[in-house]
Order: sequence, then structure tokens, then C-alpha cells
Amino acid sequence: MSAHFANYAAIGLYVLAASYLIVSVARLRSPSRPALFALTATALLCHAVGCYRLIITPDGLALQLFAMLSLVFFTVNTIVLASAARKPVHNLFLLLFPMTVLAVSASLLFKGASTVYPLTLGLASHVLLSVIAYSVLTIATLQALFLAFANYRLKHKRTLTPLKLLPPLQTMESLLFEMLWAGQVLLSASIVSGIIFLEDIFAQHVVHKTVFTLLAWLIYSVLLWGRHSLGWRGYTAIRWTLVGFAMLMLAYFGSKLVLEFILNGG
Repeated sequence: MSAHFANYAAIGLYVLAASYLIVSVARLRSPSRPALFALTATALLCHAVGCYRLIITPDGLALQLFAMLSLVFFTVNTIVLASAARKPVHNLFLLLFPMTVLAVSASLLFKGASTVYPLTLGLASHVLLSVIAYSVLTIATLQALFLAFANYRLKHKRTLTPLKLLPPLQTMESLLFEMLWAGQVLLSASIVSGIIFLEDIFAQHVVHKTVFTLLAWLIYSVLLWGRHSLGWRGYTAIRWTLVGFAMLMLAYFGSKLVLEFILNGG
């Protein structure tokens, strides 16, 4: 199966799944889990093939910006699908499916200047840890956005329509911090693997990524300390989560955008 065919099939299935979710929400009813899971799993299978074809080449790993973004959304959707079997997180797909369609489409339409790296165990371990860490913290950020929406509706006494389909606020907040803890552990492992396996994490072409990643790690550390020691919750937790994620976006994708499309005129 070619990269284009697999990715176009994934786009079609994600659109179908998103439409099903939107119709369910509009009718104020929960979607059928078997139907949603079957659609999502099939989309992920096609998406996996599409990512593999774009990133794995005979010469090594082609870590192009939008191909990596597509891989991140594949990982995010996989984690959410696995978690939805036990926890009420399937509402995250309302945001994830449209964003995934955009990411997959961008990986097909925009081909920036990318460097192919030799496929070694060290590099593969670092890339895998980085992608999973970013994916888990992406899920935490989406959860924070849903929590902000629910808080806003309750604060302004607007408890209508879509809010009825969301889990209780306490459950959403507990899920947020579970994801933040998991993401912080994975981010720490990613940083350590970078120190071990990369030649120089402060080299000119990666120094900005390193600095922003360390800033994100520090922000998440302060947030988790504040939760444990000071009982931070609500909008305080949401704001710190969003700021930490902004640093991660600058680290993971801001530098690649500049290097691949701006400096190279791609």
C-alpha cells in the first residue's frame, strides 16, 4: 500500500468517524462504542501504514516536519483509543479527528527540506520517547481545554447541551493530572535519551529545541509540585498546562518549521 493511498484512506475514515461523533453530540446521545472503536481502529491501521511509508526510507529516518506531526497524531489517537476502553476520554476525539485530518493532509501536501538520519537504536529510542511524550502531553492539553470549557459553562450557569455528555469535573481533573504525570515521566526519559544518544544537544541546529524542551519540563515540574503541595486545580492548572505545551510546540515543531520551510524556502 502506497503512502498516498494509505493516508487518503485514513483521512476518509477519520472524516467519517468525526461526522458520526458530531451527529451523536447534536442529538445529545453517546456514540456506540463498538462502531466508534471499529472506525477509529481502521483509520489508525491506514494511518500507521501512511506514516511508515513517509518516515522509514531505505537510507534511514526522514524526520520531515509534517510527517512527524502526522506520526504524533497517530500516537495520540492510539493512546486515546486504548484509554477509552477504561476511561471516559472518547470525547477528545471531537477535537482530535479534525486536527488529525489536517495533519495527515499537510504531510501529503507540504514537503519541506528534510534530513535523513541513519536508523540506529539510540536515535530510534530517542525519537520514540519524544513522540510518545509529546503525544501524552498533547492529550493532557486537550483534556485541559475540555476542562476549561466545562468550568466556563458552569461558572456562567450554562449547563446545556454538549456539557451533559462530558464526565464530571472531578473526573476530568483527575484524568488531566494522570496524563501530566505520565507525560512528565516520558519527557524526562526523552531528555535523558537525548543526552545519552545525541552527540551534542546544545549544537547550533538543536539548541533552541533543547532550551524550549527544558523550559517545558520545568513548567510541568512546577505545576505538578503545585498540585501536590498547594492543591492547584481549575484555571491555575489549565494555564500552566497550556504554557508548558506552548513551550513543547516551539521545541518540537517551531525549530523544524524554521529549518525546513523558512531558511530553506521550502
